[in-house]
Amino acid sequence: MKTLRKQFIEWLFKHSQNIYTNMFKHHKAWGINTEELLTYPETSFGRHLGEFLDQNNFELIAKVERHDAYHTLTGYGTKVEDEIALQCLCFGNGKRSIYLYGAMILGIIILPDYYKYYYRSYCIGKASNPFHHYDYKKLLHINIDDFRDAIFTRSQLKTLVFHCHG
Repeated sequence: MKTLRKQFIEWLFKHSQNIYTNMFKHHKAWGINTEELLTYPETSFGRHLGEFLDQNNFELIAKVERHDAYHTLTGYGTKVEDEIALQCLCFGNGKRSIYLYGAMILGIIILPDYYKYYYRSYCIGKASNPFHHYDYKKLLHINIDDFRDAIFTRSQLKTLVFHCHG
């Protein structure tokens, strides 16, 4: 059973997402759905993104598609604590946005019991090659393993897999 604190953060995510997207995101949406991504080659980043969306019963959210690309690249799940840890990883990697600051600060304050997880995520992001700036739509056809290898060391990948799925 989810704690009230986690439910509150989920409520904040849900209700702030549209406001943030409409106020701060002015670029064009990708115009790609999960079904289309699932037609990409098996080893491609796009296919893995489609599988992530399909497994979670999601569709890409217009103008913030990059967020699900981060999930796919890093292996972070969709639990509240994983969402906050992903923001910490992105912050460590150099990403800056109002939404990131809000999610990270409120998440750390409201769920301090995951502080070590958040801090490890931040450290991995800081030590990784920059990935927050890519145009992910242009990278959908590349091999996901090659993409991950270009960003993370083997040790970091093992840590990501362990902490996100173990």
